[in-house]
Amino acid sequence: MSTRIENIVIAGAGQAGGRAAEALRARGFQGAITVLGEESHPPYERPQLSKAMLYAPDTPVTYIKQAKDWGDLLGIRLETGAAVTDCDTDRRTVSTADGRSFTFDRLLVATGTRPRRLAALEHSEVDIQYLRSVEDALRFRKSIHDKSRIVIVGGGVIGLEAACAAAKSGCRVTVIETEQRLLTRAFPAVVSDLVAARHRSHGVEFMFGVTVSGGTPDGIKLSNGAEIAADLVLIGIGVEPVATVAERLGLTSSGGIAVDACGRTEAPDVFCAGDAALQWSRCHGRAIRVETWANAQNQAISVASNMIGEAREYIDPPWFWTDQYDLNIQVAGDMLDSDHIVRGNTDSGKFAVVAMRGAEIVGALSVNAAKEMALLRRVIAANAKPSRADLESPAYDLRTALK
Repeated sequence: MSTRIENIVIAGAGQAGGRAAEALRARGFQGAITVLGEESHPPYERPQLSKAMLYAPDTPVTYIKQAKDWGDLLGIRLETGAAVTDCDTDRRTVSTADGRSFTFDRLLVATGTRPRRLAALEHSEVDIQYLRSVEDALRFRKSIHDKSRIVIVGGGVIGLEAACAAAKSGCRVTVIETEQRLLTRAFPAVVSDLVAARHRSHGVEFMFGVTVSGGTPDGIKLSNGAEIAADLVLIGIGVEPVATVAERLGLTSSGGIAVDACGRTEAPDVFCAGDAALQWSRCHGRAIRVETWANAQNQAISVASNMIGEAREYIDPPWFWTDQYDLNIQVAGDMLDSDHIVRGNTDSGKFAVVAMRGAEIVGALSVNAAKEMALLRRVIAANAKPSRADLESPAYDLRTALK
């Protein structure tokens, strides 16, 4: 790698790119920093798109910093409105869609992800929407306040948060999910059932075990032959990495851009952070992409330190949260292929579920139990190993496992 670092370019002006740029200055880097973004906005955090922004027509976008403050306060060059489309590691340049070129000593790829498209509805007559950008959120917000008939394809976190906002606005909402229950990769059945019941109590309908086979003049057609009328269809079937920069660098990117614990890719002087990074997870026992607010912030901060010569491995367990009606649900680590131990009373609406493989805690989920989750996250991160009997005891204090 280069020994002299005078110019850092960050490809991607989302949360990971913005937080990395901030961290470089906070860690004392005095060289040039250029942040290049496809969207016209300065860096912002995406959770607001399916949360706060959908609940009131006048809720503003919250930015990490206003556009002028990146330059005025931090001396960072922020260039938005044009995606990075090419990269040459021999010449150490990146190029944007509007024809400009930028040189770098080290490059951070923080290009994130984009929504997976639903081919069956690409030429539908019905209004098809996705929820990934500020513009997407504003468009969907207007639709739900017009009290539309809404079909949401995909019962994941984004789809369910959108369903919640739409139902509370008086819309008729139907959620289509290919699995037999909600969020099978993150929720145990007891939590899937609880969430579904809460949505149904607000008028949301679910259709499980079916897929969308096509559109109709006023809605969609399902694999079981059923047709559903809709004013708009929101697609929430996951995301995929934006692969442009990785392909130009010769990096494999179909499942994400592989990085080590310091965020280094296989390309010299090139790092990757955020949703696009394929990073090792002890909880999962494999490399995964972590599509969460916490990872976009904390892994990016850690990688920024490594870019300027520090040695900081990032090994935090994945963690995310979702707010739906009166439910706050948080998930840490991996809940799949494990034994589940319930702490608390599931009927009370306040409990936690601990996931174990053998003697190792690999995941946890909490429902309206934020303090319990705060401790469980620390236990998972420390790789502490309290006994199964202790975890099954309601009286057991998790702080004991951290001593």
